[in-house]
Amino acid sequence: MTQTLSSGILSYLFDDKIKVFCLSLFQSVSNSQKSLSRIIEISRYFVVLLLNISNSNTMAFNLPQLPYSYDALEPHFDAETMKIHHTKHHAAYTANLNAAIENTELANQSIEEILAKLDLENKALRNNAGGYYNHNLFWESLCPEGQLISLGSPPERHPVSHLSEAINSSFGSYEEFKAQFSKAAASVFGSGWAWLCSSKDGTLCICSTANQDNPLMPGVGCDCTPILGLDVWEHAYYLNYQNRRPDYIAAFFNIIDWDKIEKRRQSIIG
Repeated sequence: MTQTLSSGILSYLFDDKIKVFCLSLFQSVSNSQKSLSRIIEISRYFVVLLLNISNSNTMAFNLPQLPYSYDALEPHFDAETMKIHHTKHHAAYTANLNAAIENTELANQSIEEILAKLDLENKALRNNAGGYYNHNLFWESLCPEGQLISLGSPPERHPVSHLSEAINSSFGSYEEFKAQFSKAAASVFGSGWAWLCSSKDGTLCICSTANQDNPLMPGVGCDCTPILGLDVWEHAYYLNYQNRRPDYIAAFFNIIDWDKIEKRRQSIIG
């Protein structure tokens, strides 16, 4: 009876994957003689699920799904760090950004518009709008190593042709770009980001920013648009690399999706 009723409700409310998961929870309750702790667990799950469905229809910004599984970037980025980074840290920036812009005209603007006109004295908006945008760019710049064409030793994918030309023109060589980018990332004191940015004429530059700042903010970083960013907050790497930030930075180059980086550059230069 319980499973029949729950199946009907779930068919109305949720997609197939959620229905299968929830029905398995109901079945487990039946098999475990409806223990109180299991019932409480299911009840909490449904409250969170319903709140998420409601919030997705009202929030200006939603936490994006990753285009790969949490373990897909191993051994370079471990699954536990990826899960915590996405579901805790990025989720918090998303929620706090929505709270900061609720019932304001900013709720109808894109994240890029919010950052371009940002009042840097508005710390809540600065930190959380930056954190939301930065992590979106970060996740979308990565790709499992198995999906990349490996070149060099150790295996590492190099930028595609036009981007490679831009890197050579701006930095002299890919190796020099890596050295300058790695230095920018390693030199951030405390928490922050390293950026590869493009100007409208295709010229590339490297800079770093503190905390969740980024070059889209007025007067912050280099006067260009980010096309690649590396998070050097400790929460991005500490479980796997502890205090070895240079090792984390080196691992990053093994999982960059250069095709996406080039597409971003092309969108800037038109």
